[in-house]
Formats: sequence, C-alpha cells, structure tokens
Amino acid sequence: MKTRHRAYAYITNGCRLLLFTQPGAPEAGIQVPAGTIEPGENPRDAVMREAQEETGLSGIRFVRFLARDTRDMRDCGSDELQHRWFFHLSLEGPTEETWRYGEHSEDGSLIHPFDFFWADVLTLPQLVAGYDDKIDLLIKSIKTDK
Repeated sequence: MKTRHRAYAYITNGCRLLLFTQPGAPEAGIQVPAGTIEPGENPRDAVMREAQEETGLSGIRFVRFLARDTRDMRDCGSDELQHRWFFHLSLEGPTEETWRYGEHSEDGSLIHPFDFFWADVLTLPQLVAGYDDKIDLLIKSIKTDK
C-alpha cells in the first residue's frame, strides 16, 4: 500500500466554507482545497501553498491547525494510506460567490478547472473521501475565532 502525506484547507469567509467541483470530472465529487505535502515540507507551509495554488486567492490567512489523522483510502478505490493534516484558513472581506480557477499549462491556458463556491458550514453538502471528517473541529474553531 502506498503512503502519502496531504494537507487539507478549510478556508472560511465568515461562516461559509470554500468548496469546489471539477467540471471535467464530476465523479470527483465536492472537495475542499488539498494537496500533497512534499518531502521535507512543513504541513503548514504545504496547506498555504496548496490553498493559493488551487484557488488563485490572495490574502488567505492561517487561523489554526485542527487535527491530524490517518485514513485508508481503499473505500475510494485507491490502494493508499493517507496521513492527513487539517487546517483552518480564512479569507476576510467580500469575495466572489463563485469562480473558476485551476491548473494552468506552460502557455497559461486552463487545463484542470475547478469551480469554486461558498457553502454555509452548518448545511454543507456531502464531501467526497472523508474531506468533511473534521468539520466539527472547524465549527469549534470558527466559534473560537469570533
């Protein structure tokens, strides 16, 4: 079984959580920004890098580390054990309600688009592959941050 280290970004704007879908791969479900922690990279640095790279947003601030766990991903069809770090990040002030951003090719064209949207943290849709496993800790963090 392969092992990976991943950082998950729960980015909030007030009591809203940033989510996205992949229009070219609807089977990927609803997700939060997340990505691989590179060898030797600090998980906090990884989550900040991934949040900016995936969303295109600037001004995201670190709020707090929420939790770390390990998840067997075979229930999602992947022979992988993930060591996961969850973080609460925040974007203050007004923001677009929806937007498209994603991975770009060397010539600047969008090759892997993500459709971002905000959802009330108390009435979230079902997220894929355990991405919502630490939402209860996020809600406590939001209450603490006020």
